[in-house]
Amino acid sequence: MEVLKIPVINITNFWIIFLNIFVWLIIHVGISYMCFKIPLSFFMKDIRWFRVRNWELKGKIYQRIFNIKRWKGIIPDGGSLFNKGFPKKSLKNSHFEYLKIFLYETKRAEFTHWLIILPVPIFFIWNLWWIGIIMIIYALIVNIPCILLQRYNRARIEYLFYR
Repeated sequence: MEVLKIPVINITNFWIIFLNIFVWLIIHVGISYMCFKIPLSFFMKDIRWFRVRNWELKGKIYQRIFNIKRWKGIIPDGGSLFNKGFPKKSLKNSHFEYLKIFLYETKRAEFTHWLIILPVPIFFIWNLWWIGIIMIIYALIVNIPCILLQRYNRARIEYLFYR
């Protein structure tokens, strides 16, 4: 399958590396900004995708399998990226209204990270197929821990509300 070895666009290695970095930057910032602009009311809805499942064991599954408490502190907080963003690095207080907003913002963050993964096939246009695979791996390594962290936090906060 010789066709798989040839990218659609043929450019030098320098420009391929530059393009990969630049496109990832645009994807991360662009999708983050787009999701930041979605009204919080969208995330207040009971959307099936964001529901905490029984198998998540009130968030404990993420600690058992991924030891999330050990590494969650090194994950950057994108909530501070934009003016008037909602930082989620740590809880500022335990007031009911604050916790509700925190919970909704975990949905926004999870949604953002799922969307950042989706455009990865475009990297196959100018990269060799195996570099495209590396881009898929990069997208997963960078975003899946953030998704797990949002689900972990949301499950724990929901447990406070519904216990």
